[in-house]
Amino acid sequence: MDLFAGKHLDVARHAASSLGSAASVLRFLMQPRDLAHPDACDFLAGNPQEMAMPEYIDALQRAVVPDSPSYYGYGPPWGPATTAVASALGERLGLELDPQDIVLTRGASSGLALLMHALIDPGDQVVMMSPPWFFYEAMVLAASAEPVRVPLSEADFSLDPDAVEQAITPRTRAVIVNTPHNPSGRIYPEDQLRNLALVLEKASARIGRRIYLLSDEAYARILFDGRQMITPGRFYGATFMLHSYSKTLLAPSQRAGYTAMPPSMPGREQLRFVLMAASLASGTVPDTVMQRAMPELEKLTIDIPAIERRRDRMVAEMRRMGYSLASPEAGFYLFPRTPISDATEFCDWLAERRIYTLPGEAFERPGHFRLSLTASDAMVERALPVLEEAIHTFSAARAT
Repeated sequence: MDLFAGKHLDVARHAASSLGSAASVLRFLMQPRDLAHPDACDFLAGNPQEMAMPEYIDALQRAVVPDSPSYYGYGPPWGPATTAVASALGERLGLELDPQDIVLTRGASSGLALLMHALIDPGDQVVMMSPPWFFYEAMVLAASAEPVRVPLSEADFSLDPDAVEQAITPRTRAVIVNTPHNPSGRIYPEDQLRNLALVLEKASARIGRRIYLLSDEAYARILFDGRQMITPGRFYGATFMLHSYSKTLLAPSQRAGYTAMPPSMPGREQLRFVLMAASLASGTVPDTVMQRAMPELEKLTIDIPAIERRRDRMVAEMRRMGYSLASPEAGFYLFPRTPISDATEFCDWLAERRIYTLPGEAFERPGHFRLSLTASDAMVERALPVLEEAIHTFSAARAT
């Protein structure tokens, strides 16, 4: 007999409550799938279906060779990495960034977790847009804070600064935005970000403490149709900008990214120390190999035209079939409506035919499903007839 069986259950319940809605997403993702089957079409996540760029592999191979005894020692973030990031990111976003204001992390998600622990006190509230990335809530709960949701526009996933203002209370410490947005691919336009900045400035003055804006910009370098990235850090000084090579270079298992503060960040001298201490305590510092590779990684770009062509092919074909979906402005996801309200049932039907997708319930948006454009062209061609069969099957069933 296991004398601690009850304790095991308590731990499991605690873990599930700490994960929030992410628990159901994890259960869905952990379902057994034969992704190695030759007919499998993996649209689940932003996983590469082809080999990484040779330039990416070469950069890591060069970075793995030690150039001094200090290579394997403790030390501050590698100066050439933070300098390269500050220069390249500043040029892309139109900001003058100081290398000392760059915190190297193991991807944007670890940067967000770092900020949660560094900035948030138990009982604070964190406002986040819905549909959110499914781990935002878990990160807020892990900081013993309360997530507060603000829905994006049903029509086009636009940001509503007035709704954000209504959600702010004296307990609000931070607001999370995600642009370009996962799962919709929407880039928040300048007018919405300027209005959001005004809302946060006024609200900070009203409640008597600074509200931080955490801008998840993991897809900021995967832009379509000649669009430009606009960061809220240009308009609101207390913005942390989170970036990820894991997404930018389509290498999600290689955890590397950074968090950047604009020069207008209030109290940035103190925040530099706080974030450095928190990153060391939480283990979010990337290893030496990734740090040494960063100056080269900043110069690389994945084959965005190929993703764009895949987007255009799928959007055109799915619209012809009768699906309702927008053409994403950035990122690598489609987020169509399902022909039935239960997206999980719809995705299960597709999975039985080896088409693996993620239901909209994972993003608090039932009646939708997400497909990743990182699937191969061959997967797209195999999936399109099944998607057409699906909409006809469920539309016919709904009509009877």
